[in-house]
Amino acid sequence: MEKTAKPKSRLCTLCNDKRAALKRPKTLEQICRECFYTVFEDEIHRVIVDNQLFKPGERIAIGASGGKDSTVLAYVMSELNRRHNYGLDLFLLSVDEGITGYRDDSLETVKRNEIQYGLPLKVVSYSELYGWTMDEIVKLIGLKNNCTFCGVFRRQALDRGAALLKVDKLVTGHNADDIAETVLLNILRGDIARPRAILDIIKSGEDFRISTSTKMPEQGICERCGYISSQKWCKACVLLEGLNRGLPKLGIGRSRGINSEHNTNTKQANGTQSLQSRQVGSLDF
Repeated sequence: MEKTAKPKSRLCTLCNDKRAALKRPKTLEQICRECFYTVFEDEIHRVIVDNQLFKPGERIAIGASGGKDSTVLAYVMSELNRRHNYGLDLFLLSVDEGITGYRDDSLETVKRNEIQYGLPLKVVSYSELYGWTMDEIVKLIGLKNNCTFCGVFRRQALDRGAALLKVDKLVTGHNADDIAETVLLNILRGDIARPRAILDIIKSGEDFRISTSTKMPEQGICERCGYISSQKWCKACVLLEGLNRGLPKLGIGRSRGINSEHNTNTKQANGTQSLQSRQVGSLDF
């Protein structure tokens, strides 16, 4: 029997020298590892320059979780800042949610990045900011709704950490896969309207322009903690109030909120400030 000839390995379409290691979903080019690194970093540099994302002398915080996305982001920002002389002061900013066996391990990766890239590291924790760890919250509320607390608290923790570092901008490693995951998870939950809205935003964002004559709405602040909010109290403060009052489900879901809880528990919460929502902006945290 004749031996079947093995297919020849394809060469990189860019250098035409080394064996192709991957096919880029964006361009469908089959390229080698070294060429991928080059075009990846060059494209990020072009986006930064063409859109004037940074100015020399700015302080930039890099959201660092210890995962692959934020680790790549930390490397690329550090490398491009050095290579192209952006003149930026870079910092690593991490959030310790207090999840035993998970966050403590990933923070060790961030600490290695601090040494490897020579970037100062700031770690803010749920325990210090809110008086609760995620382990304690899970014990109280269970596994069903704990992601609501974690997501809301983490977003504000990054905001607070950025304020402590006195940075001008905060960069994160979110990518198209994160958006796709959000869409798919909502579809699996039966929420079809939300993914459709997300896809509409993505489509419209491809040709997004800001008119110079359009006035942007003024963003409000939370009356309790002073951080960004479109309501009288931000979502983080509403959830925290529920935890501290022994009502952990306060503020979770569309029909349950601190306003309705306040109205039905007036006698028990005598003297508690009314939290009737007041729309003051376009963002809701």
